[in-house]
Amino acid sequence: MTKTVAFFGASTGVGLSALKHSLAAGHQCIALCRIPSKLTAIFPAEATPNLKIVQGDAKDVSAVSQCLQDIDGKLVDQIVSTIGGRPVISKMSIDDPEVCRKGIAALFEALAQLRRNGVTGQPHIIICSTTGISRFGRDIPIAMIPLYHVLLKVPHADKRILEESLVTSDEDYTIVRASLLTDGETTTDIRVGIEDPKTGTESKAIGYTISREDAGRWIAENLLLKRDTKYLKKIATITY
Repeated sequence: MTKTVAFFGASTGVGLSALKHSLAAGHQCIALCRIPSKLTAIFPAEATPNLKIVQGDAKDVSAVSQCLQDIDGKLVDQIVSTIGGRPVISKMSIDDPEVCRKGIAALFEALAQLRRNGVTGQPHIIICSTTGISRFGRDIPIAMIPLYHVLLKVPHADKRILEESLVTSDEDYTIVRASLLTDGETTTDIRVGIEDPKTGTESKAIGYTISREDAGRWIAENLLLKRDTKYLKKIATITY
């Protein structure tokens, strides 16, 4: 069955990989992008007629709203958000320390406005978060603790707020916590841990890294091309 999927943050990395696999599977995709040429250079219109690109910022409610309806006027089937800030190493921070919380707030407001206007639907929201922020024990190797809890303290604080906003909402969701992201598509097996945000760890997968390309492929294969219900309203940790 063909789905309509909205993408935020898909011009690079995990989101781009998930978008690529979704398009190849024939799904209708709507991607919000501040610089559309980044995507048109990869996905020419004549080769990907199932991709609609909307210019705008994921923190702008109006721009986000333009991505949330399918051709029948209903809410899209699924939403994938992989937005994040660019690292500022000198400050041990990112260029926008509140990008994730602002992005999810904009998404919720856009959905609320559309529903108030009579648009129906219950999209499955998928967000890309990070390991190292679980409330239910260590989910990273001991050697990674200094990196995660010191150098990545600021972006991880933003991810925590993002996760909490989604968990306490009435939306359908899956949170994907990827371990430290690297580059390059591989054939390495991906291990998966599952956490219930209310009751705790169901299974663990502790590892060092996973590539952006493989993380996006996992999202597409397990949450978009098919929808494995064991991840609904759960947190999935993915790592090598």
